[in-house]
Amino acid sequence: MSQQSPWWSPERHADRRPFLAGRGRIKAAIRDWFVSQGFTEVEPGILQISPGNETHLHAFRTDLIGTDLSRGELYLHTSPELAMKKLLAAGETKIFAFSPVFRNREEGALHSPEFTMLEWYRTEEPYQTLWDDCAMILKIADEAADRTEWSFRGKTCNPRIPFQALSLEEAFLQMAGMPLRETASQNILDRAALALAAEAAGVRIAPDDTWSDIFSRVLVEKIDVHLGSPAPTILYEYPVAEAALARPVPNDPHVAERFELFACGVELANGFGELTDADEQRRRFEIWMSEKERLYGERYPIDNDFLSALTFMPPSSGCALGFDRLVMLATGAERIDQVLWTPFPDKKA
Repeated sequence: MSQQSPWWSPERHADRRPFLAGRGRIKAAIRDWFVSQGFTEVEPGILQISPGNETHLHAFRTDLIGTDLSRGELYLHTSPELAMKKLLAAGETKIFAFSPVFRNREEGALHSPEFTMLEWYRTEEPYQTLWDDCAMILKIADEAADRTEWSFRGKTCNPRIPFQALSLEEAFLQMAGMPLRETASQNILDRAALALAAEAAGVRIAPDDTWSDIFSRVLVEKIDVHLGSPAPTILYEYPVAEAALARPVPNDPHVAERFELFACGVELANGFGELTDADEQRRRFEIWMSEKERLYGERYPIDNDFLSALTFMPPSSGCALGFDRLVMLATGAERIDQVLWTPFPDKKA
């Protein structure tokens, strides 16, 4: 097999350039729409005390060296979320950012160690408003790319038609034949019941898998791949054990105001009605870091300044969208490196 030329070779760049031109049009059109809606574009700092504390996200670590040669540990953020929520606490009400983010252990057709996150927040608005934002962003991207249909790995999607909204409970019942709610009641998780149902659905279970491990495996193998075709799909109301930084649904504390957006079987966005309870957020962070230490032998600091800011943050909703994945689908690219101006170097180049 011949070795692939580097991304900067003129012939390979020429092949990628139509996708990159589409990226520019899509970004400009989305930015114009946010500004027209009264949003302020912000530029969150990349170097942070904590990169974020979700169990399976892996950060890049670096050293801060002072003029006296003292050293301190910092991280490249895995999301601009913590910094942007501090801006909400400071008094901003509608903000968005195209932010470079960095995640270790992530490479593939849909993953790059460095990529761009489109993240936005609204204060004092229900999180379902973000669903309408997502629908508009898909429409804008489609119009800017000027393509009639999106496709990826045999799945197609028309981004201009109304999306399908499906709760996690409905998705587990319809696609995996499993009653999810019976295995998760707020923070009480029935691992044995979920394992039994997953095995009956043909999902392989390891003896040391936790409830969350099994939940994630069912989601990936039985549900995610079927979503977003022929219409975009909103998957919503995750079990509170999988709430991440989302608040519980007011009239149903067993589930959280969390949703994900899919097109062509590809996860594009993750949105929350934001949790502002600092004590509950600290509890979640500590659980995730204990699990990270168990699985990977490491843990990240908790940003206490962020937890302090939560007490000043108004009721808010926020969404993070993988901008490069959006560009891939809208322009017809097959791999993320085709839509990155300077992609991560090929290992064999």
